[in-house]
Amino acid sequence: MDVDLFYAGDCDISFILQRIRGGIKDLQIHGMLRVVMKPLISKIPLVGGLQVFFLNNPAIDFNLVGAADILDMPGFSDILRRCIVEQVAKMMVLPNKLPIKLSDEIPTVDLRMPEPEGVLRIHLVQAQNLMKKDVSMLGKGKSDPYAIITVGAQQWKTKHIDNNINPRWEFWCEALISSRKGQVMQCELWDWDPGMGIQNDDYLGRCSLDISQVVRAGRLDTWQTLQQAKTGKVHLRLSWHRLSTDLLDLSHAITETQMVKNAELSSAVVSVYIDSCRNLPNARAQSRPDPYLTVTVGKKTENTAVQMRTDSPVYEIGYSFLVQNPEIDVVDIKVLDQKTGSQLGQLTYGISALLKQNNLIMLNQPMNLQKSGPESKITLALQLKILKEAIKEEDFEEEPAAAEADTLPPAPAVAPAAPAESTDGPASAPLAAPAPPANPTTNSLNAELKNMEDSIPSTVSDDTSDKSIPVEHITQAVDMPLQEMPSERESPKLVHRVSSLTTSAGEAGLGRILLSLRYSMQNQILYVVVHKIMNIPLKDPTNVPDPYVKLYLLPGRSKDSKRKTVVVKDNCMPEYDEQFEWAIPLAELHSRQVEVTVATHKGFLGGSPVIGQVLVHLNQYDFREAKTLWFDLLPESTPRD
Repeated sequence: MDVDLFYAGDCDISFILQRIRGGIKDLQIHGMLRVVMKPLISKIPLVGGLQVFFLNNPAIDFNLVGAADILDMPGFSDILRRCIVEQVAKMMVLPNKLPIKLSDEIPTVDLRMPEPEGVLRIHLVQAQNLMKKDVSMLGKGKSDPYAIITVGAQQWKTKHIDNNINPRWEFWCEALISSRKGQVMQCELWDWDPGMGIQNDDYLGRCSLDISQVVRAGRLDTWQTLQQAKTGKVHLRLSWHRLSTDLLDLSHAITETQMVKNAELSSAVVSVYIDSCRNLPNARAQSRPDPYLTVTVGKKTENTAVQMRTDSPVYEIGYSFLVQNPEIDVVDIKVLDQKTGSQLGQLTYGISALLKQNNLIMLNQPMNLQKSGPESKITLALQLKILKEAIKEEDFEEEPAAAEADTLPPAPAVAPAAPAESTDGPASAPLAAPAPPANPTTNSLNAELKNMEDSIPSTVSDDTSDKSIPVEHITQAVDMPLQEMPSERESPKLVHRVSSLTTSAGEAGLGRILLSLRYSMQNQILYVVVHKIMNIPLKDPTNVPDPYVKLYLLPGRSKDSKRKTVVVKDNCMPEYDEQFEWAIPLAELHSRQVEVTVATHKGFLGGSPVIGQVLVHLNQYDFREAKTLWFDLLPESTPRD
């Protein structure tokens, strides 16, 4: 069950910093909270427990009170906010979960043992045309960019590159994914400035991707336009790796990681559940210890909470670790005393031992602690899973990058309303409503599908014209059963263009454009992907157009809503595959339109730079699923900027 949580409480938090007293009031938290009820049991309350967690980091706001508010120390509020976000993330942002046990019939390990669904491998290649934040004396701009990649509570930061608005990082990281439905990968770019941290750095923009989009594609190579930035885009390569218990997959996984020489990639995931320790030695005479554990696999270390004054602490906590090579890596557990810092015991467990276990799992088992008392034991469970080669998941039950869209209400059943009048342009703006071809057949649809697949390269280079959406995302909406297509009688103003006439120049002879439309219910963001344009007319071979696409959100047509693709030089069949997004509340979605204009840097046919235009009325679409459609370009009928 997903809950859109808004918390605005009257909690009172006090703190002391260097003898300065301060406090926090009006704490507000907003985020998508998921509640998992498992396992089912035959007695009241019918479920054995709950797992509560945020899918992504929630938005947090508060007011400072006391001396901290009066002094208003630079960056202090940002530091405090970051501390709160980190604490919330450590407690209940994926992959961390807050378990609540409701029945004694189920073992605690069933609720607290981590259960990752897979691993998202992220390759941040480069960025281009970033904003210039540092202006020199000579008037030339520059930036020192770095990137922060966030997936739930997991975060990575690249090194900064000096004086470069086209940086190339070649940065790799891997994220454990506990829920492929709803989680988002976010990449923020910053301009590094000397000082006390990120509060002194300038913002260069961000982009985000639904992880379900990568899951559906298997692999995704994409250029993402930066949002909240005037210019800039970032090149990402992502791959989805499922988890397997088949030993035959291990050799292939290790070979795959060794092919990338400049990154330490993983071939498996090990989950560790620590139940308890017994009969620990005393750190000091006549005083029971305050024990806590450190669990280390590779370069990652996790610390448990401290259990006060006990020699038999109960932890009941689980962690997941990425493993480079299960045949040689180990799980190193140390028991430490908080008061003295002395070590009370240690266990080093070779992960290779799990390769001999049935299903690569060892359930709760007491094991003797080394360098400890004669009766000292630790009870734990371990499970190993192997990364399986990324593939296209045809059987994934959600549409790409729109798992949350199932909760969208259907589009209005009545006839679409006429476009809202706007002072920014005439009411007779071109409507995306070309007539369907006569008697479409299954063969013609298959021919169209083949043409589309052939027209999009399967390999991608580092050039700015790299394709962002794999062909399966384009063909998914096009390869639709005939009975699901709307007829002219059902919607005289809107026809889904899935015909075989993609080689035509459209109704007005100005060409056709392929767009994808998607709305994220969770983030309340409209996504529009400009894929390509077909058959721009060429009357003068010496004046080949340099086409680009600009988009506005109507009504309003403000500069803030303007989006623009790159310019493709000398091309009548340009391909872009660029994604743009607008934040639109769900209540306003069906009253909005997207104006799509194709223009050229050269005067088109010796006249206007506008080649053609499409007005997409969002009230004519059911956004419970993504749409990929062809639109005929029509003559311009709104003022140009």
